[in-house]
Amino acid sequence: MKKNYIFILIAVVAVFSAVYFKSKPSSSIPSLKVGVTSGPHAMIIEHVREKAKENGLSINIVEFDDFILPNAALEQGDIQINCYQHKPFLDEQIASRKYKIQSIAKSVLMPMGVYSNKIKSLDQIHDKAKIGIPNDPTNSGRALLLLAKSGLIELKNKEHPTLLDITKNTKELKIIELDAPLLPRSLDDLDAAVINTDWVFLAKIDVKSAIYKETADSPYTNLIVIKQGDENLPEIKKFVELYQSEDTKKFIESMFKGAILTGW
Repeated sequence: MKKNYIFILIAVVAVFSAVYFKSKPSSSIPSLKVGVTSGPHAMIIEHVREKAKENGLSINIVEFDDFILPNAALEQGDIQINCYQHKPFLDEQIASRKYKIQSIAKSVLMPMGVYSNKIKSLDQIHDKAKIGIPNDPTNSGRALLLLAKSGLIELKNKEHPTLLDITKNTKELKIIELDAPLLPRSLDDLDAAVINTDWVFLAKIDVKSAIYKETADSPYTNLIVIKQGDENLPEIKKFVELYQSEDTKKFIESMFKGAILTGW
């Protein structure tokens, strides 16, 4: 009788083991956690993720709703890549926070633009109009440079200007710094605002409605960023290859109709 119990026990263990090991995910499939801001960046990585599956690479997408957290997460090892920022912003983050992160490739250019619910052209901006711009140091400077290029203000010759570097403001514009994600929601309270394309998309504003925007020669092309020392990992190289593929380029052109430009 004892022998029968032993045989039954062995059989049960064997069946359990077979089911367990068959269902257990293979550890041989490389995976990456990729951080992005919500909106276009996330949409592009969704497309890359589908192509990665066909190439033996698993991608987990982690979405963020601000510009600061993706770099902190990368530095802490919570993600292995992020795709959302341009070089001036990355340089400022590394300098101020001592991050050990680096760019490995270019991704896309999301032209910053001037948007308004009240006017249709720059010449309709009246004296003492309220103009919103992002409040983080890099995008604030980027917005001021765009306003200067439009002719609304003049600035000192600086790479990262601040409000204190305005040398001429003939219309006495009231330039108000706000958190970048709040700008689209503040358009009713402003005469115009300088907004990053990703927040424009999230707010479902027509990108083509910009009354003024950056051109393709902008130095603010976004980057694929990793931790220092990870550049030779096969999965990192595969990710860059898939991102910068002709297939991804066609997806971007089809999905965004020229509102977002490839940077490679």
